[in-house]
Amino acid sequence: MYLILDQAYEDNTTLQLALDFGYLPVIPPRHNRRQPWLYDKAMYRKRNEIERLFRRLKGFRRIFSRFDKLDVVFLSFLNFALIVEALR
Repeated sequence: MYLILDQAYEDNTTLQLALDFGYLPVIPPRHNRRQPWLYDKAMYRKRNEIERLFRRLKGFRRIFSRFDKLDVVFLSFLNFALIVEALR
């Protein structure tokens, strides 16, 4: 299982914690790192797709503001928004 993180989380403790929990960290090393590591660049590109999906979901004001009081109603509208995004 992959754990895709930004370069802001690129330190030895975060990497070790991800490995301890059984995740394969996908974090690009900083350019000034003395011992850079290899990472799956194709998997890291998927991070951008996920961030763009969240940006589009924030366009639905009802999700962004969390007007619904019940979790069931909120999740149903979230499913509706995801279906609308999938049909675009």
